Formats: sequence, structure tokens, C-alpha cells
Amino acid sequence: MDTPTGVTPHEQQLVCSSCGATPPVEEQAAARLTWSRGSEGGRTTWTCERCSRENLRSIEGKLDPAWW
Repeated sequence: MDTPTGVTPHEQQLVCSSCGATPPVEEQAAARLTWSRGSEGGRTTWTCERCSRENLRSIEGKLDPAWW
């Protein structure tokens, strides 16, 4: 999820890179504390709490997301 010109990272809509889930607008700030933030191919990616829990070992083992 690249940052569009003129938009700060804190204004971006969060989208889970695994399942496509998005938190409600009023919960965006809290989701930034509970979702996993990663970097893939030079861009920032976010993974929701559910996908993070289901794939914890793969994430910690730094496996390519294609494996999970």
C-alpha cells in the first residue's frame, strides 16, 4: 500500500494484505496498534489481527507471504 501524494501514512485506509479486511473508520487508530505492519517490495503492508494470529510462525520465520 503505497502512500498517495499528499496523504500521510496516518490518513491511509488500512487493508489486510492477506484477507482484504478493513477496520471501521472510527477504529483505524486502534487498528494501527493491533495490526501487524510489514514491508514487502519496498511498500508498507498491514495484516489484521486474525491473519496475524493464524500465521504467526510464518511471520516470525520471515517466510514469504506466498507461503501463508
